[in-house]
Amino acid sequence: MNNDADERLLLVGDNPFLNISHLSQRKARERLEDPSDPVFAASLLRLALENGANGFTFSMCDSNLSILDHLDLDGLPGGLGLYPVVPYAFEYVQKATQRGGISGLVKKLGWDMVKSGNLESLVYGALTTLTANPKSLLKAYLGYELSRLDSYVSDQVRLESVLLHQVVTDMSLALNLDWLFKEYVAFLSRKKITPGFNTGNFVYLVKKFFEWKIDLGKVLILSPFNKVGFQMTPSMEECEESLRILPAPIVIAMSVLAAGFVPPKEAAEYISTLPNIRGVALGVSKAKHAKETFQVFRESSMTTSA
Repeated sequence: MNNDADERLLLVGDNPFLNISHLSQRKARERLEDPSDPVFAASLLRLALENGANGFTFSMCDSNLSILDHLDLDGLPGGLGLYPVVPYAFEYVQKATQRGGISGLVKKLGWDMVKSGNLESLVYGALTTLTANPKSLLKAYLGYELSRLDSYVSDQVRLESVLLHQVVTDMSLALNLDWLFKEYVAFLSRKKITPGFNTGNFVYLVKKFFEWKIDLGKVLILSPFNKVGFQMTPSMEECEESLRILPAPIVIAMSVLAAGFVPPKEAAEYISTLPNIRGVALGVSKAKHAKETFQVFRESSMTTSA
């Protein structure tokens, strides 16, 4: 499917795939349906695609890329849209710890950029070293992350959007770093990739983008929306009001099941009442979930579009 304005996005989220098992190693090996196993996760992603999903939103880490390595798309005419989230904060904290702090992390990231062979990253990386320019650092990093996806993009797999991680988005909002958002949007837009932002502060982000004159019609926003107001900050009512003032459907609703509190049918019914929702992101950990949940949201999407 093409990522046009009329298509409702039904994205598979990666949270269950990043789950760390609390079972013993022996029990974990015996477990047949472990969503953190890339082969099983790939089978869940395939099943979701067969039942209405059309994209995958995931943190940019080796384990999630391994899922794409095992994914079989044969016979799926719609293919797959990729919506990666960068950076994978946990991975970078872990690397910093393992390599003696921030300086060790920077050296490791720099070496990874060199090994990637991405010329754009190397140029911007050199500019960062020479000028200590944070804008060049941002572009070098984004170029590196895009290079990690090059081998996955094909006729069947499209890189639709790259979303800035919630930790970075919300910290940058708090620090009023308008330059970061503008540079991020400009860099990805030049590559014909939709800039995206994962946020837990939807109302504030919309307010600041209007204030900074960032075109909200040309971005995607991934943020919590559900019928009980779970994680909707500062309130459910204010989040819904900010939805109404958007110029276009640009929001991908996450946490729509409110951590399992809201049944899929009720969740889909609530989402269908909201304006300017572009789609939803749903995590699945079992084959039954992958099949039934996406069927419910697909049917709701068809009803809404009719």
